[in-house]
Formats: sequence, C-alpha cells, structure tokens
Amino acid sequence: MNEVFFLVEEAVEGGYVAKALGESIFTEAETIDELKINIKEAVQCHFDDDKMPKIIRLHLVKEELLTL
Repeated sequence: MNEVFFLVEEAVEGGYVAKALGESIFTEAETIDELKINIKEAVQCHFDDDKMPKIIRLHLVKEELLTL
C-alpha cells in the first residue's frame, strides 16, 4: 500500500474529525494542525513497518447550506 486516504470534516461540536477510507482509523482534534499530527500517529500505530503507507492523503470536506 502506497497511500491511505482520510475524509476530514468539521465536527458539529467544534474541531475536526478524520476517518480513513478502507481502514479502521479514526481521530479528532481541535485544530487542523493538531489533526495532521494525530493522523500521522494513528497511521503509525495502525500499520506494521513493512506495510506503512508512504503517503497520507487528506480529503477536506466542508458542508454549507444555502437558502433561497
């Protein structure tokens, strides 16, 4: 595996949450910079050294509602 993908969203209660696609990895943080650190730590804990992905790709999603 060369990459692991994370879906990053703003949490309803504040901060951010990140969920890996295709892996059982979830983390959260108050800021985006803290989240990036938490994601790296979570990936390092989840994978063995020989299976460690070389790239972590973040897909940032921001939901907005528009009214007419």
